[in-house]
Amino acid sequence: MTGTSNSQRSAALLAAIFVAMAVAGCGPGLASAPAGGNGAQTQEPVSLTATGSARFSDMLTSVAIDRNDPVQMRVLADYGAMFVAGGGAVPPPTVLFTSDAEVSGWQATVDVSRETVGRFSIELQKPAMVALRAAVAEASAAGLSITPRGSDAARRSYAETVSLWKSRVDPALRHWVAAKRITQADAARIRALAPHEQVPEVLELEKKGIWFSTDFSKSILYSVAAPGTSQHLSMLALDVAEFENARVRAILGHHGWFQTVQSDLPHFTYLGVDESELPGRGLKSVTSSGRVFWVPAF
Repeated sequence: MTGTSNSQRSAALLAAIFVAMAVAGCGPGLASAPAGGNGAQTQEPVSLTATGSARFSDMLTSVAIDRNDPVQMRVLADYGAMFVAGGGAVPPPTVLFTSDAEVSGWQATVDVSRETVGRFSIELQKPAMVALRAAVAEASAAGLSITPRGSDAARRSYAETVSLWKSRVDPALRHWVAAKRITQADAARIRALAPHEQVPEVLELEKKGIWFSTDFSKSILYSVAAPGTSQHLSMLALDVAEFENARVRAILGHHGWFQTVQSDLPHFTYLGVDESELPGRGLKSVTSSGRVFWVPAF
């Protein structure tokens, strides 16, 4: 197989994935509107500029990316804002971690701060924690609260991302075997794969309408990140309990915390710079239902 044909096959698969994302109502190039307290939304198309895309690519010189891998490109589109974070933040060196050793090894090189915020002890990169504390203080002065949604609202391990992934994959495999859309043998083969190897297999099935979300109606990536790709591994992400409060969102934005994942409303990412600087980092604002998301300008 020639290099050109491999590239063509990857491009074709990537295009198919984005078509599936559009059918499922999720992913990059789509704005969101809230539809329930669990962060699920309906979606509508938005336009992203080519000039922003060029700037975004320019910012990624130190990030390991296989641009012929449609899974990595999908991840970059969904969660890539963290790779252009400033304000002392250290973005991950790769789009896709493939093991606990890779994640824990990199996390050990970063300056981390652990503090109790609200009822939970959480860990973030130190600049992100400093900014969060400043936001919490500003909110408190205004009679508001900014608190984590749970004990896993900030730093996560590779194993935790795998557990979340399996919580979608295993029930979906059982469901689709019972529905006779896949065989027991294929389900067993997929279960036996390493977590990061399951991702392209699952996305390939989703191209056929065999969805792996909790209700089996949309893409698995609508509700959970692929193993080794979550922004929480970077310790630059926080799930905020008060995400519905517009004043809270504004205060977080004053301190470098922005919404960057359109399918996850409680999720905020520490980008560490003023909002006015984000377009120059290759990000584009997408407004939906009063919320502003900063996403890669692909």
